[in-house]
Amino acid sequence: MTQAAATAQSSFVILQVGERRLALPAAIVAELSPPVRMHSFPHDTPSILGVIVRRGHVVPVYDAASAIGIPAPSVQRFFLITRRRFGKSREFGAIPVNGDCELTVGEMRPPAADRPSCVAGMLPFGDELLDVFDLDALMTSSSPDIAEASEVRG
Repeated sequence: MTQAAATAQSSFVILQVGERRLALPAAIVAELSPPVRMHSFPHDTPSILGVIVRRGHVVPVYDAASAIGIPAPSVQRFFLITRRRFGKSREFGAIPVNGDCELTVGEMRPPAADRPSCVAGMLPFGDELLDVFDLDALMTSSSPDIAEASEVRG
């Protein structure tokens, strides 16, 4: 592979959420955590399922499944712990994962017009074209799609 081709590609983590496989940029993934008890509490943020405690931090658990219009998995095998920056501070977030995760390298394409705002692009992976999540958009979303899905779940 030439240097130009290598720089055009990025690393992604492929994860199983419900019945679908999704991708996240590998740069934001901190770790894959074993299943721990998720704590639920009354709140009005539709994109948050609850919180877990990981390494002494309270970590919000985000509802990636409802954001793309699929049923949330009933069982979590792992939590994919992600990180993002707010100026000089950093925040962790978690996504429930119910299948295996794997690392791949590829070139992200623009998202299809019908994809939710939390989809940053599409990643060719084998015979599939996977949604690449924009975790910032998911974490800050007040999307009606997510709100409606959480009402159905609730």
